[in-house]
Amino acid sequence: MKLNKIKSLLLVVVALSIYACNVNPSIMMRTKKDYKYDTNPGDSTTEYRIGPSDMLDFQLYTNEGTRLIDLTALSNAENRLMGTTTTDLLVEYDGNCKFPVIGRINLKGKTIKEAVEILQDEYSKYYIKPFVLLKVTNRRVTVFTGIGKAQVVPLNNQYTTIFEVLGAAGGLLKESKAHKIKLIRGDLKNPKVYLFDFKNIEGIKDADFVMEANDIIYVEPRKNVLSEAIRDVAPLVSLITSTLTLIIVINNLSNN
Repeated sequence: MKLNKIKSLLLVVVALSIYACNVNPSIMMRTKKDYKYDTNPGDSTTEYRIGPSDMLDFQLYTNEGTRLIDLTALSNAENRLMGTTTTDLLVEYDGNCKFPVIGRINLKGKTIKEAVEILQDEYSKYYIKPFVLLKVTNRRVTVFTGIGKAQVVPLNNQYTTIFEVLGAAGGLLKESKAHKIKLIRGDLKNPKVYLFDFKNIEGIKDADFVMEANDIIYVEPRKNVLSEAIRDVAPLVSLITSTLTLIIVINNLSNN
């Protein structure tokens, strides 16, 4: 086998190795170095607005909730007779949600307070001074904290901060970049993207950023160049080695 052929094969191996190291396919949501992130609004405590696919927990009592207070002294069987509790009410694609007695009510874009007022007004046609409790039960965010590590975190409180969500997801992994935490919010066709830096104590000023339903947190992982290079190049080296071995064997047999 000619020497220039061996050199050519070695050059191919080197080129493929460099390419494999640069690809690093496990990193998502890449941004260019000059990417302009959205400005942190500072006050992010905006009220949640009900939308399609939300699941609602609904409770109805009469007489401005007086019976709700009295329920503490009653048995569970008696409680069920004094009020109406309905869980897993689905807000449909058009924003309508079907409630007991009053039927479908459109709540799309309404805050919890606005929705409660609408429902109490509707139920006042059938009950004396109705008292409504309403809660969205499937508010959640998706958190990626490292390579192969992702979790869906429910937002059980009205005002859950980014620090609380990261804590609920188990914190950052050793390969996570604490200075490069991206938060994607809104319509995924034209989202807002915020960047958080919690590497230094100065970044704590942004720790009270309040999460909204369907937010995505992505913590960019550090690049372990050596291990990734070995992992990505190993199959290529094995293929080239096998090919060279086969060529050498064929060449020797031809010479003999």
